[in-house]
Amino acid sequence: MANCLQGNLKKWYPGSVGLFLIAALALVLPGSAKAQKAGADEIAIGVVLPISGREAKPGQYQREGIELAIRQINQGGGIFVKERGKKLPVKEIFYDDGSDQAKSAGLVERAITSDNVVAVLGGYSTALGEAESVMPDRYQTPWITTGAAATSIFSRGYEYIFGALSSVDLLGYTTAQFLGGLVDHGKLKKGLKLALALENTDHGVDYGKGIGKWIQEHPGYFSVVFSENFELGSTDFSGLLQKVKNARADIFLADAHLQDYITMHRQYIQTGTYHQMISYGARGPEADARKALGEATNYIFAGIWWSAKLPYPQVKKFVADYQGFTGHPPDSWYPATAYDAMRALATAIERAGSLKRTAIRDQLRTVELKDSLLPGQVFRFGKNGQINTPFVVVQNKPGDKVDIVYPPDAATGEAIAPKPH
Repeated sequence: MANCLQGNLKKWYPGSVGLFLIAALALVLPGSAKAQKAGADEIAIGVVLPISGREAKPGQYQREGIELAIRQINQGGGIFVKERGKKLPVKEIFYDDGSDQAKSAGLVERAITSDNVVAVLGGYSTALGEAESVMPDRYQTPWITTGAAATSIFSRGYEYIFGALSSVDLLGYTTAQFLGGLVDHGKLKKGLKLALALENTDHGVDYGKGIGKWIQEHPGYFSVVFSENFELGSTDFSGLLQKVKNARADIFLADAHLQDYITMHRQYIQTGTYHQMISYGARGPEADARKALGEATNYIFAGIWWSAKLPYPQVKKFVADYQGFTGHPPDSWYPATAYDAMRALATAIERAGSLKRTAIRDQLRTVELKDSLLPGQVFRFGKNGQINTPFVVVQNKPGDKVDIVYPPDAATGEAIAPKPH
């Protein structure tokens, strides 16, 4: 019933009115989302992530990272809250947003207003994160996005939003920097031509800007001979890929989410095009992609926020704990940023000594995890609420192997460039 009514609302009320009504529908329709209320002696934390729809797999992995952190906190007795004089367990109030923007925003509002959570975690992807980000300041409730990194989210002057991912423009910059390093080491020639395919979101805008910034700062290394946007969730990239082929570029760089990466690369293979290096932004090593595309994913490289191969003892422990908790290894970067976000929130709550939302917000501004899983091992929010940890670049290799190939001090293998024919 809910899906039927939502579809009709989109048809009857196009534009922003429809989005508002869909958000309202998510709040009132029974069965549109389910959660259990926290008790008086529990700390209610809202979690709004997609575990259905096009972003289901990354959303599932992020939820698992949060739930592992909550489990470990509760196994230690919970979080000490000074004003209560005791430790309180964390209660997750979870909602599946179905990868739908309007529903996502409405569920954040529901968690805050109906479930009385002290903070919300969620917002996987730029689209969902942008939708959710309007709610925290409206209700003066801290919100940490575990999976959205577009700079637009953090440039609006909001006071209650925080981000556990470094910006996408840094991803683009790091991608170009990595390729520039391959030129410096003689693996690629100087003056190569780039073709860009960017998702039509602020995420895509940031990625392109980051690449452009590095190229501008390092003249003579690369030139962009083609750049075009595509819509999220497209099923046919043949026209775009034909243009990429006709551009006769040396390197192909796309900014894509997981499902678009799989769809686009399957169609890329069919064109018979060859590029010396290929990347789909922050996507590449995911198990679903390698299962769907097999050896065709070999030598694709990706800039990611975290890798299970980072040489830190806390990463080794996390990987073992996560495997024991979920029954499968971490897939790409998804669970680690969510895990650290929950740990940062728990630290802020304890330092606040209170369950007052503004007090928790104030402590989030200064919280610092010095045993972070992320590159550099220090997790702290910047002035705009977003972290600024470095990226690692990984490359798929035959035999389902993935190596960190950049930066050099974290590398577990050498970059293969150019990509074999």
